[in-house]
Amino acid sequence: MDTRDIKICGLRTDEALAAALDNGASHVGFIFFAKSPRNIAPAEAGRLRQAARGKAKAVAVTVDADDAFLGEIVAAMAPDMLQLHGSESPERVAEVKARYGLPVMKALSLREAGDLAAIAPYRGVADRFLFDAKPPKGSELPGGNGVSFDWRILTSLDADLDYMLSGGLNADNVGEALAIANPPGLDISSGVESAPGIKDIRLIAEFFEAVQAARKIPAA
Repeated sequence: MDTRDIKICGLRTDEALAAALDNGASHVGFIFFAKSPRNIAPAEAGRLRQAARGKAKAVAVTVDADDAFLGEIVAAMAPDMLQLHGSESPERVAEVKARYGLPVMKALSLREAGDLAAIAPYRGVADRFLFDAKPPKGSELPGGNGVSFDWRILTSLDADLDYMLSGGLNADNVGEALAIANPPGLDISSGVESAPGIKDIRLIAEFFEAVQAARKIPAA
């Protein structure tokens, strides 16, 4: 399965969103989590996402959000997809899908091959997966920590499993990630930032250039 989707996550400004869209992002993500330096208000995300209509899918990223908060986000932003990045159970994922009528991407944290067992209960429930690295000890953020995991564990996944690879990606290592795992999608946030929460237009462009360069390398 060739990598076809790229999501730039944690967007908060018109300039960063424009850079993501101009470079061909398939998905743009907005984070609704107070502890994150990428946190954004639902109304502001709703304003920004207008520029993505017809160009990229707008994803609302939440962490164990309750119905009231999810309802506020959906009403203000009208996302194309919800990303659940907390400890949401398969039952909760199904409930959210039914309540809002939107596809759901479930994030799971991985470190070693044994962690892949967490996927099974969500298959047939989540529309897509996002595989992120387990957060470093002491981190209050479930994602966006700039750390990666051993991508080789992904080579044992079923070929038809739809997921985005996240965690510690940047222009320098994305070629290696593509060569090893060839994921259906990529998700990047801190890897295109000059400081936590501050997207760098140049780094966004360099990431897309690195992906394009890697795609031109014939498979071994």
